[in-house]
Amino acid sequence: MQNNSDSIIAIVPAAGIGSRMAADKPKQYLQLGQQTILAHTLDVLLSHPRISQVVIALHPQDQYFQHLTQSQHPKLIQVVGGGERADSVLAALNMAKSINPTAWALVHDAARPCLCHSDIDRLLESQSRYPQGAILAAPVRDTMKRSDASGLITNTVERALLWHALTPQYFPIDTLQANLANALKANVNITDEASAMEWAGVMPGLVTGRVDNIKVTHPDDLQLAQLFMSQAQ
Repeated sequence: MQNNSDSIIAIVPAAGIGSRMAADKPKQYLQLGQQTILAHTLDVLLSHPRISQVVIALHPQDQYFQHLTQSQHPKLIQVVGGGERADSVLAALNMAKSINPTAWALVHDAARPCLCHSDIDRLLESQSRYPQGAILAAPVRDTMKRSDASGLITNTVERALLWHALTPQYFPIDTLQANLANALKANVNITDEASAMEWAGVMPGLVTGRVDNIKVTHPDDLQLAQLFMSQAQ
């Protein structure tokens, strides 16, 4: 039997409006095959046997979520998100901490619908190796360039130790909640959960994840996500 410290609560920040998609609704509610992007994402998390609950942070004027079948799932809890991703994550963490302060948080982007259970398993298994927490990531494969403000190349960046940060990102709820809250109070630019931990002096582990775990950000990403999902079926 698992004890409380083995409990895992998934956190899904879904309060964004996805302006880069130039769509008539938030990107997480765009159709991807037979369901919305967010519905696919939630299906993966809600069906994982080790995830006890899923806390989703929604925009206060969200008019779409209630129409998803997943909104009625017994493992799902809704909270009101904030203006930035980090604010939404913190709101969800506050709820998760009230449920079980010794649990671990598995924070995943709402617009990453191609996540698979094997990647979640690999991240969870890393806890013994990285007791401070870890994230899914992919090694950089392309040649990396740094530019100046006018778009001219200034130099080539060594890629050997560079990684693309993915989600989920996996940390103890109490530690992540405290570090994220303190970083936001200090006006630190928090781009993901790992950056809040890094700011607090923690060095998260890196767990290699599948490269098809893409984030739908631009219109072309929808077609790519559909391709990946059709190949996985």
